[in-house]
Formats: sequence, C-alpha cells, structure tokens
Amino acid sequence: MIARLDRALRREIDDRVRPHGLTIARYTALSVLASRDGLSNAQLARRSYITPQSMSQVIAALERDGLIERTPDPAHRRIQRARLTRKGRRVMAACDAAVGTLEEEMLRDVPPRQRELLAAQLASCVRRLGAGLGSI
Repeated sequence: MIARLDRALRREIDDRVRPHGLTIARYTALSVLASRDGLSNAQLARRSYITPQSMSQVIAALERDGLIERTPDPAHRRIQRARLTRKGRRVMAACDAAVGTLEEEMLRDVPPRQRELLAAQLASCVRRLGAGLGSI
C-alpha cells in the first residue's frame, strides 16, 4: 500500500510542479533549501534521498534557471553553500500551493481529527526508519 501511494504521489507531484519548470528531484531540493538555507551538495543530497552525483546535476539545473545561488563556504573554499534566490522562493510558493491542493484532494474523505492522527503516525514511521523529521 505504501509503495502504491508513493508511486501515485510522485506522479501527481511531478504533474503539478512540471508547469513551473521543476522535476520531483528539483522540487525536493528547493523544499529542503527553503527549510534550511546554506546546505552543501552532500548535505542536500542526503536530505533529498539522492546520490551526490545526481544532486550535482539537480544543483546545476537549479542554478542555471536562477532558482538557487551558491557561494563558497568561508571555512572550506571547496564547499559551495546553496541558497534560494528570490525567483526560487516564488517558484517554491507556487509549487507548494499546487502540492497543498493535492494533499487536500488526497485527504478529502479523512475527517480533520483523523488527519492529525494520520500525520502523527506517518511522522512516527518516518522517524523509526531513520528518515528525518526530528521535530514535527
């Protein structure tokens, strides 16, 4: 069931972010940067659940499209820190609204109190698998 939901969500999210020039990997990277600016390529890859090599391609595309900018880390000149640009924040806001609509559609038949319980249970599953969400 979880795998089926994952595939359906990926398809739907891809459909909703594509009009804004993003792929799921690019949207995920922007989402991570929106919550934590200044990450390195390796940190961003870990938090996005893709390889550093794949993240390099994602970062290059986001930078080329003017959605992020990178600056050298003052302590380690070889490390580049990524930040959303103004344009990146605008694109993220539009994508977040589209994905928010998807969540509402998906949960339409779930009463509000059960939504809270479902969110808490899913967060617990994510934490138990060591996939982040230290504080939700």
